[in-house]
Amino acid sequence: MNYTEKGSRVYLFSIVLVAVIGGLLFGYDTAVISGAEKGLQAFFMGADFQYTDAMHGITSSSALIGCILGSAISGFFASRLGRKNSLFMAGIMFFLSALGSYNPEFLFFEHGAPSYSLLVAFNLYRVLGGIGVGLASAICPMYIAEIAPSNIRGTLVSWNQFAIIFGQLVVYFVNFMILGSHANPVIDLVNGVNQIMNPEAASWTIETGWRLMFASEAVPAGLFTILVLFVPETPRYLAMSGKDEKALSVLSRINGLAQAKIILAEIKETAEEKTERLFTYGWMVIFIGIMLSVFQQAVGINAVLYFAPRIFETMGMGNPMVQTVLMGVINILFTLLAVFTVEKWGRKPLLISGSIGMAIGAFGVAMCNLVGGLPPMVSVISIMVYSASFMFSWGPICWVLIAEIFPNTIRGTAVAIAVAFQWIFNFIVSSTFLPMYNMRLGEMGDKFGHMFAYALYGIICVVAAIFVWKLVPETKGKTLEDMTKLWKKKK
Repeated sequence: MNYTEKGSRVYLFSIVLVAVIGGLLFGYDTAVISGAEKGLQAFFMGADFQYTDAMHGITSSSALIGCILGSAISGFFASRLGRKNSLFMAGIMFFLSALGSYNPEFLFFEHGAPSYSLLVAFNLYRVLGGIGVGLASAICPMYIAEIAPSNIRGTLVSWNQFAIIFGQLVVYFVNFMILGSHANPVIDLVNGVNQIMNPEAASWTIETGWRLMFASEAVPAGLFTILVLFVPETPRYLAMSGKDEKALSVLSRINGLAQAKIILAEIKETAEEKTERLFTYGWMVIFIGIMLSVFQQAVGINAVLYFAPRIFETMGMGNPMVQTVLMGVINILFTLLAVFTVEKWGRKPLLISGSIGMAIGAFGVAMCNLVGGLPPMVSVISIMVYSASFMFSWGPICWVLIAEIFPNTIRGTAVAIAVAFQWIFNFIVSSTFLPMYNMRLGEMGDKFGHMFAYALYGIICVVAAIFVWKLVPETKGKTLEDMTKLWKKKK
């Protein structure tokens, strides 16, 4: 076995770079719907059944069903197949989903003829991609956390969130370029039934545009699937599988041989058993992990990301796709803030300050809908504050904490449960957003729904800040083995 006396940061960063492409695909797949959903809605409105807002909400969020399934089984796959092989499987699912969503009629249906059966087939392809996202969302941060030195672990895991947001920005831009000068369909209620108000102008978008948006994911998906074949398995998984020599080899290439021997000894000390029962370290660690995931989604961020163009359109902005791309750029910048401060400021201060910023932004949007006469730009700025606050706090830091808070011997199962709850609440929030956002009441009309949705998200942000303050431990500077010792003491 080859051992290296000095560690290589180039080697470490190259491995992490491949892993974070999985995060990029996570962001790409979940946000591609933002540009495609209006064309997709108009396409299925041409079928022989009534395609309602509720059905569209479920279709737009169907990938999240797969995300729930993928995250739920991620612990099994991560423990039985390893972290690397599980990421490879995720890449294949991303690729097949992209092609299937582009052409759901493949083999079985007439091209361009919407039907209920075709709707089911499309949703199945999106669910398949969602399973890939669910696997990647749990295993990518786990992979990075298990391979990174403790002094830069938070930074490197934060890069996974950066990749997620970068993937969303990329797909916002790709969608914008695909749409080009073509018109999005304008859909409005006429006598209680959704109607396309500009069918001729939007015909290309309805027939072709949304397909190309889904197909574009095949490029990064194929690249990720190939590259993941060249990265090593994590040393912690190798050690827990009895492959100490291989584990030492990987650790020495990252940390140098002397430090690698110390790290391997610590791993073996806390992982004499390959797995332990879920509640071996008490129920509180599991509860905190689950609630971190719940709050990350319950604050409503993905409802904004998935339906951004529609939201900006209702705010009276002339070209909502431009505002969507601008929001993506701002999200990138504020995610970088977390990347460069997570090891200096710690996890808890970032989460608490982000929760407060999100609450201010959400209440600002609610107020704009409650009080008439305010310029549309006030709503836009409030949404940007809300989104930016999430990006330097709950976006990256939640993933950091989920990857590092659990003891070694229960990490695979505990991360799977926590991430599954994340996707369950992502689905709940995303599928209920449109019906809630479009609620009407008296003279306020649909402004009541706009106000109600953001007021609710603002209240949840305040509760999230209190939860972090009272219950979440600070993990800055602690090794993964230190977390095992911490929860043993608290049990």
